[in-house]
Amino acid sequence: MTRTRIKICGLTREADVLAAVEAGVDAIGFVFYPKSARFVTPERAAELARLLPPFVTPVGLFVNASDDELAAGLAALPDMLLQFHGDELPPDCERAARPYLRAARMTDGFDLLDFAQQFATAQAILVDAHVDGYGGGGKVFDWSLIPKNVPRPVVLSGGLHAGNVQAGILQLRPSAVDVSSGVEEAKGLKSAVMIRQFCAAVRHADTLAALDTTRSANPDQQF
Repeated sequence: MTRTRIKICGLTREADVLAAVEAGVDAIGFVFYPKSARFVTPERAAELARLLPPFVTPVGLFVNASDDELAAGLAALPDMLLQFHGDELPPDCERAARPYLRAARMTDGFDLLDFAQQFATAQAILVDAHVDGYGGGGKVFDWSLIPKNVPRPVVLSGGLHAGNVQAGILQLRPSAVDVSSGVEEAKGLKSAVMIRQFCAAVRHADTLAALDTTRSANPDQQF
């Protein structure tokens, strides 16, 4: 059965990191954008990342970062996956010679196929809502804007929560899902209960997707 990977972004507290790990997430996101309510310094992110067990990946979110800002983040967390959420061009994302995700801000007329081809070296394209400023603002966008044949793995983001992530997975079959405000009791303050509910909803969606795949492959089989 294909397993949808789960990333919880914007963590700022030890308790939230532990709750995410206990719920079975695959990645933890730290926001290095100073204008964000979820901003942490590289030093603080390193403290939180020490709580991560093997095979849970730290991810650093940057927005139009300078060379010095990127270097400071990598010095604190040398093994993190990079996530670029601003106006970065391919050379900006590739300058650190590290694996990276590239965020795409979805809106009518946005050519995701061309965007993914431009960032062919990205590990995946993270699709998010287009709002003023940077980040998705906890908003859901029109998922029909995502074509079926994106040439890079897709990470679904933007306004996800336990109540809608199943529909997103069943409709789009993304490689991963990324949530922040959808598991928060306040900005930057995660809820352990909401994290568990979100992860459980993802796993249930995976089960339903596997059943659907089996039915499609064996239309005459009784279930």
